[in-house]
Amino acid sequence: MRAVVQRVSYSDVTSGEQTVGSIRTGLTVLLGVGRGDTEQDAKYMAEKITGLRIFEDEDEKMNLSVQDVGGSVLAISQFTLYGDVKKGKRPSFTDAAGPEQAETLYEKFCEHVRACGVGVEQGIFQTHMLVRIHNDGPVTIMIDSKKEF
Repeated sequence: MRAVVQRVSYSDVTSGEQTVGSIRTGLTVLLGVGRGDTEQDAKYMAEKITGLRIFEDEDEKMNLSVQDVGGSVLAISQFTLYGDVKKGKRPSFTDAAGPEQAETLYEKFCEHVRACGVGVEQGIFQTHMLVRIHNDGPVTIMIDSKKEF
């Protein structure tokens, strides 16, 4: 699994004309599922992301997690994180999981985040969405369950 994690002061997602998820202080997580991913990857990502110490403490040091600050997660499925542009300029998505596997593991990720005590709002899987991200900092972290950057 791959994720782009952004610390936000506000974030929301709309599908069509309807807002389907919104959070205040927390993390917007753009989550991609790869072909070889399993529920272990979903659990790893949930625990890693909810434990990331990227919120400021009273000394203005990034020392607190989304759990510590009582924040939430806005999780957006993002297969394009597996876009490969090594050959040419049109991305290939052959490393991305198929829709059925991806949706199952995306939902498992959200379940594991909730099990870590963090509220989750979600986009709608396999729809066109507009995501507003008020990146706080800005702070953006990339995580891959198969390797660390």
